[in-house]
Amino acid sequence: MSTRFPAVTVVGSINLDLIATAERLPTAGETIGGAVLSEQPGGKGANQAAAAARLGGSTRMVGAVGSDANGQRMLDALAVAGVDTADVAVLPEPTGTALIVVDRDGENQIVVCPGANSNLSLDGVEFDRDETVLCQLEVGLPVVLEAARLHTGYFVLNAAPAMDLPAELLERCDLVIVNESEYALIPALAEAKLVAVTYGKDGSAMFDQARKVAEAPSIAVSVANTVGAGDAFCAALVLALRQGLDYAHALAVANEVGGDAVGDSSSQPDLAQLGHYVERTAVTAAAR
Repeated sequence: MSTRFPAVTVVGSINLDLIATAERLPTAGETIGGAVLSEQPGGKGANQAAAAARLGGSTRMVGAVGSDANGQRMLDALAVAGVDTADVAVLPEPTGTALIVVDRDGENQIVVCPGANSNLSLDGVEFDRDETVLCQLEVGLPVVLEAARLHTGYFVLNAAPAMDLPAELLERCDLVIVNESEYALIPALAEAKLVAVTYGKDGSAMFDQARKVAEAPSIAVSVANTVGAGDAFCAALVLALRQGLDYAHALAVANEVGGDAVGDSSSQPDLAQLGHYVERTAVTAAAR
């Protein structure tokens, strides 16, 4: 197994997360009082880039923020995490914002106002064949398709939020990552060559054209916030696979990273280096 992994470029969303933590989630038309409001850096793309950098990957972000105070806050947060932000555009539109309600069990409801994310352009962005490109769908399908066409190396799609995916994109993906609900909502994934599916407390599994080829159990954790856990899982799985781990061990590592993330209230939590999680899961992986 290599001790280094190829550079990771994340093409995706950058948002300010406005989080209301309440006892429970409201039903339609209901008002709930007594919540606590917090603000923090977020966006699926930025969360994944921050996680990849903290895990030890050489990471750059391709995205867009507004020319406002929140945009600068998002850039500063990525830089602190160790992410190269040279390819993050600063646009006249407001920085993207996610309105999030989190209950006492860590479950959430999210509404995203994309702002500058809607105008992300890949003009002038170059991709090296040796790097890994990781995309999500919060910046829109056309941008993701363009990235898939421009990049000739290892290409990963976190297919969230769920939507119909063109055959061209699925055929291009070396790996697709989804949660259980997204897997059910995108039937075309049954034809994908490699799909990782997360099942929350039931762990995760890897599928090759709908055939399960590996799985790994979750770890028991106290849930503080599930918002960034899936993003941390994505970053860890990509790095673990690119470092040469087999499917089952890579899933176990990503589950451990996701478990640490779900126990942290931040959407961009501090994480140990990937090697720490590899060692922590090595005995269990060897026993399977």
